[in-house]
Amino acid sequence: MSEQYEPNIVAFLCNWCSYAGADLAGTSRVHYTSNLNVIRVMCSGRVNPLFAVNALQQGADGVLVSGCHPGDCHYMEGNYYARRRFALMRELLEFIGVEPERFNMSWVSASEGAKWKDVVEEVVEKARKVGPFDQFRRNKINW
Repeated sequence: MSEQYEPNIVAFLCNWCSYAGADLAGTSRVHYTSNLNVIRVMCSGRVNPLFAVNALQQGADGVLVSGCHPGDCHYMEGNYYARRRFALMRELLEFIGVEPERFNMSWVSASEGAKWKDVVEEVVEKARKVGPFDQFRRNKINW
């Protein structure tokens, strides 16, 4: 019997909405896949696109950036900047041969624990379909 491939996803979550939505899913005991590594940021607008590239280099099979719904950003326009920045980044990654399914954005508010579950399962399923990502992977350095 062969084991099913389980992708490694790195998620950058806005402190005010998406992280709180993920926390709500956890406290509500909503079950979803656990192959997600969460990095909490103050705003999705503060996520540099190179963070996504670095995550792929370090062994991630997919990246998720999640923030407040447009118009609800605690920092006024941060999610608009993130949306613009990552639309360009997604095109650049696709141009160099990275499948667009590996890079995802979502808007999840603090009260949407059930939506968080759906987003995570969708992102993991997309990464599972395209398979492991080895294109940018760096060799690990043992100090």
